[in-house]
Amino acid sequence: MTQIELTLHLKDVNLTRNRARRGGFLFENIIKMTATGLGSGYAPAAPGTAGTLVGIPLYLALSSLPWPFYLVAIIILALLAVYVAGEAEKIFQEKDSQKIVIDEIVGLQFSMFLVSPTVPHVIAGFFLFRFFDIFKIFPARKCERLSGGAGVVADDIVAGIYANIVLLVSVEFLHL
Repeated sequence: MTQIELTLHLKDVNLTRNRARRGGFLFENIIKMTATGLGSGYAPAAPGTAGTLVGIPLYLALSSLPWPFYLVAIIILALLAVYVAGEAEKIFQEKDSQKIVIDEIVGLQFSMFLVSPTVPHVIAGFFLFRFFDIFKIFPARKCERLSGGAGVVADDIVAGIYANIVLLVSVEFLHL
């Protein structure tokens, strides 16, 4: 075996061990695709905004559910997002990587809770969520300090709840 062949063989062995430790190559790719919102987290500019856009079709699909089922669905999605974001942090070896946008996708679902799926509502919900996600009004900033996936997702849930309150008030009193 030549030096190059030996080096390549050792790298292959190390890659195989690393994949096995993380649950396999397929598992890692599923985590990456989910965490990055089908790749939207790789957007060169504003990956959080791109991830939020990916959340719109999900909202449109879930919006036909009765509100108790919608609420259960977004809570389950939030728990899944905490797990996926935590695993993605390990894969990307970075705390709250910008590539991870599942938190924005889930946060938008909270923003749109109890809101009918009209174009003005979706646009307003999108912009309100992005505003509260960027400015991190209390306690969102504190939520970021939580460990693992909870720290990635919790601040976006807070932003989503704030956006939802403003959106519902706007719909009711401004007839948006």
